[in-house]
Amino acid sequence: MIEDYVFGKITINGKDYHNDVEVDWEGTVLNWKREESHIIDIADLKRAMEKNPETIVIGTGESGVAKITKEAEIFIQESGVMLIIDKTEEAIKTFNILKEDSLEEEGRQNRVVGLFHLTC
Repeated sequence: MIEDYVFGKITINGKDYHNDVEVDWEGTVLNWKREESHIIDIADLKRAMEKNPETIVIGTGESGVAKITKEAEIFIQESGVMLIIDKTEEAIKTFNILKEDSLEEEGRQNRVVGLFHLTC
């Protein structure tokens, strides 16, 4: 699904994106804008949470500059959703593994949403 990532660009299903993205287990790709560029807060997660995911994977940029607030972490965890936070390159690998392994091993799709910051 996510084929490539380099600073400022992600390739998903053959299409290049040059802005931060939200990707879900069905392959829907949306722009992901935050109220503050490098701060991830509850408001920045609501659309993803409305999809009722089992897992949210957050990519914090190439160098991990973006940070998630404690309130946002608690919001996700109290909802019973698994939260994985890593630099974007590693977060993408995790997203792809969760998406693919769930089909191969369990026969059903893991409801995973990836939120990826593409720059710093």
